[in-house]
Amino acid sequence: MAVDKNMNILIVDDYKTMLRIIRNLLAQLGFNNVEEALDGVTAFQKLKEKAYDLIISDWNMVPITGLELLKKVRADEQLKAVPFVMITAESKPDNVIAAKQAGVNNYIVKPFNADTLKVKLTAVLGEF
Repeated sequence: MAVDKNMNILIVDDYKTMLRIIRNLLAQLGFNNVEEALDGVTAFQKLKEKAYDLIISDWNMVPITGLELLKKVRADEQLKAVPFVMITAESKPDNVIAAKQAGVNNYIVKPFNADTLKVKLTAVLGEF
């Protein structure tokens, strides 16, 4: 089954420049239905108001981290099946393990490019 390039994607990062970079990389891959949230609290509100097909979230944010957002999503009956990709500047094994235990679908370490994003998203969504 082909991946729907019109899927709704929510990107979450407290750094506006990073949001722009991720949005541009997604656009290079053909995904244009992208919305942004500057923190996990706002992201969770958006997730409750609208159906998203993919969440791409930074790890290090306040007031709740990407890991805490992931746990909230996985604990929510309506949201628990939404694919979740974590982005972080840290590749500590403990972080990767914690994210996997919390139900992350994939993990991207900064810096990354469109090719890396495509490989990671293909592993989660299938070929596109």
